[in-house]
Amino acid sequence: MNAATPAAQASQKSATRRLWFDLHSWLGLKLSIFMSFVLLTGTLAVLAHEIDWLLNPPMRVQPDPARRASWGEMVDAVRRAHPYWTVETLQAPQASRFAAQATVRTERGRPRFVWVDPYRGVVTGDTGWFNAHRLLRNTHRHLMMPTAIGVPIVAALSVPLLLSGLSSLYIYKRWWRGFAAWPRRERPRRFWGDLHRLLGVWSLAFVLLIGATGLWYLVESLGGDARVVKPPAAKHAQALAADGATVDRAVAEAKKRWPQFEVEGVAPGGKDGTLLLTGQADAVLVRPRANAMAFDAADGRWLGARDGQDLNLHQRISEMADPLHFGDFGGFWLKLVWFGFGAMLSALSLSGVYLYGLRIADGWRSAQRKRERGA
Repeated sequence: MNAATPAAQASQKSATRRLWFDLHSWLGLKLSIFMSFVLLTGTLAVLAHEIDWLLNPPMRVQPDPARRASWGEMVDAVRRAHPYWTVETLQAPQASRFAAQATVRTERGRPRFVWVDPYRGVVTGDTGWFNAHRLLRNTHRHLMMPTAIGVPIVAALSVPLLLSGLSSLYIYKRWWRGFAAWPRRERPRRFWGDLHRLLGVWSLAFVLLIGATGLWYLVESLGGDARVVKPPAAKHAQALAADGATVDRAVAEAKKRWPQFEVEGVAPGGKDGTLLLTGQADAVLVRPRANAMAFDAADGRWLGARDGQDLNLHQRISEMADPLHFGDFGGFWLKLVWFGFGAMLSALSLSGVYLYGLRIADGWRSAQRKRERGA
C-alpha cells in the first residue's frame, strides 16, 4: 500500500482542522448567552466580598496596629449587642479594613450578619443575609434554582468550555506565537479575529483551570462529593454554646497543641455542645474547614482535631476546587488576577459570537456581490 501523498496529508489535516473549527464555532454560538452570563457572574463573584464592603458601611473598619480583639471578646460583643440572637459562626476579616463576620439567627430564626471591629472588639452594625456576595454566588453556582438542579446545569458548561479550549489548539496554528500578536485594524473582521485569538492565548491556562474545577463540581453534584470526617463532638444532652472566656481558652489551647494552626473561624456551639475552631495550617490549597479543632463548649476541654494533611486524594481534590476556582487563597491581589482573567474569558465568549456574526455578514455580502455581477 502506497503512503499518502503530501497533498493528501495536507488535505486530511485541513479537514481535521475544519472539523475542530466547526465544533468550536457551534459550541460558542449555541451556548454564547448562557456561557457569557455564567462567566460574568463568576467573575464578579470573585470580588463579591469587596463589593459588599463598598455597599455596607458596617463592614468597614479603621486598622489599629496597637491592639487586636480576641475571638472571645468578639463573640461576647455580638451577644451583648443582640442578646436574643444565636451566634452560629464568627469568621476572620477578609482584609485589614474589613470587620469580622458573625453569622447569627434572630429570635425568629432568620439569618443575618453582625459585623465586629476586630481591633476594638465592638459591633459596627448588622446587615441582611442576602447580600451581593450571596446574590452573585447563588446566581453563578445554581442560577437561583434548587441546588440539585441548578448546580449540574451550570457545572455541565465545563464540558463545552474545555472542548472550546482544546479545539482552539487545533484551529490556531503555532498558537504560542500569539502572545505578542497585537490585533490588526485593517477591517473589523480581522481586528476581532486577532483580538479573539489574543484573548484566547492569554487565557488558555485559565480556561483549562476553570473547566477542570467546573468538571469536578459536576462530578460532585452527581454523587461524587467527598465527605470530610468530622472531629469528635461533645454530645451534650442539650444545646450549649461557649462564652467568650471559654472560646479564648480553647484558642490558646489550640495554639499550644498545634502551633501552625491559624484560627479563621469559630463556631461557639450547637446542638451537641461542641466548640469548633477552623483555619489554616500546613496543608496548602484547602478550605478552612479542612483543619479543625473541637472543644467542649461547657469547659473548653479538648476533644480532637482534623488535619488537612490527613485527607485522602478524593477529599484533597474536593478541598482544592474552591480556592482554585475563585482564587481566594492568596489575598486581594491574587483575587484581582482571577478577576482579570475572568473578565478576559467573558470578553472571549462575547467576541467569539460577534466574530461569528461578522463572518456571516461578510459571507452574505460576498454572495450578494456575486449575484449582482451575474445579473
